Amino acid sequence: QVQLVESGGGLVQPGGSLRLSCVVSGTIFTLWSMEWYRQAPGKQREFVAAIAPSSITNYADFVEGRFTISRDNAKKTVYLRMNSLKPEDTAVYYCHQRRASDDSWGQGTQVTVSS
Repeated sequence: QVQLVESGGGLVQPGGSLRLSCVVSGTIFTLWSMEWYRQAPGKQREFVAAIAPSSITNYADFVEGRFTISRDNAKKTVYLRMNSLKPEDTAVYYCHQRRASDDSWGQGTQVTVSS
């Protein structure tokens, strides 16, 4: 059974930083791309960033160079480093793994940006 467990969310002031982690088990981590999504209250879930097995990355336009996705294959972990956080970044952040025939989501971690 594939499991994705996020951590690292919390309350941070505008301009602050957080690093989210997502530990994956139950699958061959190195085969698949990993993604981060987020969902703010009353809004649809949206794509944030992705990293391929080759470590090629892709970001949503709103990231504007503030976030960095990375992966540690030995630890089966994907990270999302978020800098210069804004109140509009407040959301539940989800880790996602897309495989050939199915996919898996984590339970989410809350990020709140507020003074």
